[in-house]
Amino acid sequence: MNKDNTDSTKLLVLNKPKGFLVTRTDDLGRKTVYKLLPTWAYEEGWMPIGRLDLESKGLLLFTKEGQINNFLTKPGNCIKIYEVWVRGHVTDEHILQAKKGVDSIHGVLKAKVEKISFAGAKTKLKVQIDEGKNRHIRRLFGAMKDPKFETPLKVLDLKRTIIGSLKLDIESSAWRYLSLEEEKSLLSNLKI
Repeated sequence: MNKDNTDSTKLLVLNKPKGFLVTRTDDLGRKTVYKLLPTWAYEEGWMPIGRLDLESKGLLLFTKEGQINNFLTKPGNCIKIYEVWVRGHVTDEHILQAKKGVDSIHGVLKAKVEKISFAGAKTKLKVQIDEGKNRHIRRLFGAMKDPKFETPLKVLDLKRTIIGSLKLDIESSAWRYLSLEEEKSLLSNLKI
């Protein structure tokens, strides 16, 4: 992809597919997100901003600037929105419980949750968080039980669709630079 003068020099975005680790290298030889980026991204030290686990997909930002990384990952600074399919019947009580928070070994896990649809014993949700603890959404729903079957709710599919003002707009496995306008909007509250 050729860079032009309306492209950011500080941020690029990848639509991460399932099956790729968000790490520079893996001792077990598993695929990393750097297999999807040009070799210069690895060589020049572009680092992921936050994480998506192996089975998650969607928006993943990269930068070479630690200050940008810290700003976008600091709790409360940047809203992230996910499309999530959960195995189990998600009730209004679950939605209230997610808003209040559940205790975990990683601290209290919370999210704003909106039910979009359901199909059989699966529920599609829009989930919004402003922090990202390790496997935040998966652990949050795993701490709640399906009222009908008394089994933990399980995230089957998780896709990050929005980070701050940036919306997912590229195909799976594709990457691009942010525009200068997108960069400005995303970093509007960053004090440099």
